[in-house]
Amino acid sequence: MVSLEVVEMTGHTSISEDRALRALAAWQELDHGGRAQGVLHVQCVHGHHLAVVYETAEGLVVRAPLRGHAHGSRDRVDVEHGAAEPQFVVDFLDAGPGRDDALPAWCDCGPRTLSRAAIAEWVAAHEGRVVVD
Repeated sequence: MVSLEVVEMTGHTSISEDRALRALAAWQELDHGGRAQGVLHVQCVHGHHLAVVYETAEGLVVRAPLRGHAHGSRDRVDVEHGAAEPQFVVDFLDAGPGRDDALPAWCDCGPRTLSRAAIAEWVAAHEGRVVVD
């Protein structure tokens, strides 16, 4: 099972720790850490991965990077081993009542903010892969 750090976001986007842990647990229940169940892949115009939406038993879960990551077995990120900074945000796509639409993400082009509503529309349209500016 893949181990991820879960983040509680501050500022314009807030994801409670309990909600993030439930979403992470749902994601971890998927085969191969969820790789086979991605229903939507969001990329920037340069082909960098911004987010993947997974269908879980608990509902749709979004997993998005919050900082750089390795691109291969010999490619290392310039981050200390065991750094406390989270690598991914894992949350349910449905923002729920009173929650912000914004979802933080990151690619090699820099930090991004994705719209939960737009992602939900793409999933409903069975897009599979979406490229954003």
